[in-house]
Amino acid sequence: MKKIIIITGASGVGKTTVNHYLQKKYNIAPIITHTTRPRRPGEINGVDYYFETPASFQQHLYLEQVQYAHYLYGSSVEGLQQAWRQNDWVSIVLDTAGATTYLQKYPQETVIIFLTVAPDELYQRLQQRTLDPLILQQRITSAEFQRDLHLPLALTGQATVITNNNWLATQKQLDQLITHLSEP
Repeated sequence: MKKIIIITGASGVGKTTVNHYLQKKYNIAPIITHTTRPRRPGEINGVDYYFETPASFQQHLYLEQVQYAHYLYGSSVEGLQQAWRQNDWVSIVLDTAGATTYLQKYPQETVIIFLTVAPDELYQRLQQRTLDPLILQQRITSAEFQRDLHLPLALTGQATVITNNNWLATQKQLDQLITHLSEP
């Protein structure tokens, strides 16, 4: 049975770490997303993102898309199908709005992991990531960050909520979830 594992939550809660753990330990295929932002050093087209021009970005059928810092980001039906060709279980990191869209479009296949962190821990993580206090303040007061701090009503009862304050405890919860999903 095909599964789409969506990892969601606010910036700094550990979404990318969880996604890499699931991909490495369980061979879950990543859904590669599209972006119009320039490629950073070391990034590979088709691995990190599908790097697009504004014109080529518009040629795909998107399940969800957003604009951050003047660049477009989106996950496409083509990207999902490509991931499913690699494995029946795939994963993607999305904001809560994107997670809600996937749940609406693929209700039987979608598994949502909503990550949260104690507020003081989250602030520390974001401080380590962002040296400029002004940028940090802009991030934590943004509407998107505030939205993703809390499980939206549309995902209530649908998402597995994991508090990611302790990585070993988080791994144990992820392993239990995968074991449960694997049961017939």
